[in-house]
Amino acid sequence: MEPVGSNLCEHCTAVCCHYVALPIDHPDTPRDFEDIRWYLMHENITVFVEDGDWYIQFATRCRSLEADNRCSLYKTRPHICREYKAGDCDYEDGGHDYEHLFTRPEHIEAYTEKWQKERRARRQRSKKRTARRAPAPAS
Repeated sequence: MEPVGSNLCEHCTAVCCHYVALPIDHPDTPRDFEDIRWYLMHENITVFVEDGDWYIQFATRCRSLEADNRCSLYKTRPHICREYKAGDCDYEDGGHDYEHLFTRPEHIEAYTEKWQKERRARRQRSKKRTARRAPAPAS
């Protein structure tokens, strides 16, 4: 619990200034998953799913961050920084509520294997439903 009268920024460790996360297309093919596996073979790269959306995250420190975790160009900071609200603060949250977090190639490999099994099962169920609806052959 924060001391009375304190402000979150007084305790800021600038977690949000130590990464860049960009949306990526939802993987729909084995090739898409293979691309994500390749991303994860690189250092300081993670992929996560949040609210159904997929992101690639690069762990990299902002060049404008001072040693005391203050922004050196606060008054002229980019719009993306200006839009970041205290309610979105990574420091306050203490973490993220990811649906999935992939930090190593093995993580996406296991997910892909499960995804492929589920995909095959869906196709089988679909084939069975289609076969049941098909009209009987005429005699």
